[in-house]
Amino acid sequence: MTHEAAEALRLLTERGETLAVAESLTGGLVAAELVAVPGASKAFRGSVTAYATELKHKVLGVDDALLAAHGPVHPEVALQMAAGVREALGADWGIATTGVAGPEPQDGKPVGTVFVAVQGPGAVASGSTPNFAGSRKVLELRLNGERTEIRMESVRSVLRLLAEELVGGLSGERTGNERAQDTEQNGGF
Repeated sequence: MTHEAAEALRLLTERGETLAVAESLTGGLVAAELVAVPGASKAFRGSVTAYATELKHKVLGVDDALLAAHGPVHPEVALQMAAGVREALGADWGIATTGVAGPEPQDGKPVGTVFVAVQGPGAVASGSTPNFAGSRKVLELRLNGERTEIRMESVRSVLRLLAEELVGGLSGERTGNERAQDTEQNGGF
């Protein structure tokens, strides 16, 4: 169990809110980290592992034209996955992971390209301005390392992003359609 999972669940429980997870490259690892925390059922509703691209559309409602144009490794895909799982599982918050863990590049994206996203209360459909601080955010990661390291750092990163948004949502208004700056991360390996 990671510190990030425990912290995110603690914050959600304190707020009386729930979480749903949509995963692609992490293949269920985010959900596994969450359920390893005692008492996770107070906040964690469930997860969808949409590894195949067509499931991102069929199960999570990701726009098929977006997938056709850009492939599954795209910031808006991550945001739509988070929104879709939040709606499908009836949670207050949705988080998502999509990316290239390797060993080969995918759709022209290099190994280590990962997008993690969070959608929270007050988030509205894509293209509209969300009306709740921290309700819609995506982070691009450029991770180094082997497949397993990339996947585990993606887990930690999405849970850290959620915790930051939960804390940030308590500390005042933002414009709401800000996106995290692109970051270079080595994962600390």
